[in-house]
Amino acid sequence: MTKTIYDRRESEARSYCRSFPTSFTTAQGSTLNDAEGNSYIDFLAGCSSLNYGHNDPDMKAALIDHIAGDGIAHALDMHTDAKADFLTAYEEKILKPRGMDYKVMMTGPTGTNAVEAAIKLARKVTGRRNVIAFTNGFHGMTLGSLALTGNSGKRAGAGGAHLGDVTHLPYDGAMGEGVDTLPFIEQMIENGSSGIDAPAAFIFEPVQGEGGLNAASDEWMQGIAKLAKKHGALLIVDDIQAGCGRTGTFFGFERAGITPDMITQAKSLSGFGLPFAALLIKPEHDIWKPAEHNGTFRGNTHAFVTARVAIEKFWSDKAFEEELAHKATLITTGLQQLADMIPGAKLKGRGLMQGVDVGSGELAGEICARAFEQGLIIETSGAEDEVVKVLAPLTTTDAEFRKGFDILTGAAASILETTKIAAE
Repeated sequence: MTKTIYDRRESEARSYCRSFPTSFTTAQGSTLNDAEGNSYIDFLAGCSSLNYGHNDPDMKAALIDHIAGDGIAHALDMHTDAKADFLTAYEEKILKPRGMDYKVMMTGPTGTNAVEAAIKLARKVTGRRNVIAFTNGFHGMTLGSLALTGNSGKRAGAGGAHLGDVTHLPYDGAMGEGVDTLPFIEQMIENGSSGIDAPAAFIFEPVQGEGGLNAASDEWMQGIAKLAKKHGALLIVDDIQAGCGRTGTFFGFERAGITPDMITQAKSLSGFGLPFAALLIKPEHDIWKPAEHNGTFRGNTHAFVTARVAIEKFWSDKAFEEELAHKATLITTGLQQLADMIPGAKLKGRGLMQGVDVGSGELAGEICARAFEQGLIIETSGAEDEVVKVLAPLTTTDAEFRKGFDILTGAAASILETTKIAAE
């Protein structure tokens, strides 16, 4: 068999294409089309980078106008009209309505760039090295972010490089149902003989996307915030996957009423799938010297254009948020049907970031593979890939959700029937 250009030239690091072996050509909303003329409902959304769907017409029109008008394409961190418009929209529609006061730092274009900047600044502000991260957390693949990440497979990619200056403590629920991890964390931090150095920062995800859709309770998030403040550490919330509406509100931690010292954002920040990451910093912590942390692609002018449209279109009032509450219920209902088919299966996550722990990575993988054959793109997550994970665009229609769940439950029924026959 003749090797494809991908087999001949693309690195073995490629991953998603192994689960979805086709060549995609066009996309609109929650639908992807391939070169063979097949259409797929998208329950992956660029791993939450396409929260507003593929090729939103208003964002696309604004971007085309910008490019056609010879608008700035690359500006380092110089002032541009596109950046000013984005920052104004972010200030007026996101920060002010929530009573938030943050400086916006344009980091490199990916989420791990924002995380690296956050931990670097926390160490600079506090003069400490240790960072408290949590079990099942995922914060990125560069060495600093990887040190914060729990997954052994991801960490193995460092090839033996140093992944230190981080203490991993149990996330909410990590020690079993009904076990409050906060008292344990507090004892470990306050015990001078625990071996844990005074932390520069605590960092957590409101819902752990890659870690299996573990959702922190309001009380746990509040408890970590209080603990950080008590011990002179900064609180960093990694909102890269859980933010931009994914959990039902713009920020994934809003329901807890906490005020992080720093917030990382990326993925759907551009609104259009363009690379764009930023770090929100409380003004008193913004102690960088000019160019002390920089990068050639800090700020993406094209992303400023589409991000401004996304904010003005979806976050100017409460209508979109109310729509998300309805869709979250729709997802819960659809996933419950899947869970009811599998003994011991349980729902996980929050908002439009939900899934089902089916108890086995093998079973979850088989369900997702069969669903793809039937026209649904969906992935797994969790330490053993045991969670079937829904990350559909937030703009997915009720009809598309229902069709997608029909495919998903049909795929599961087919796999379970095959397994039953094989067992007999």
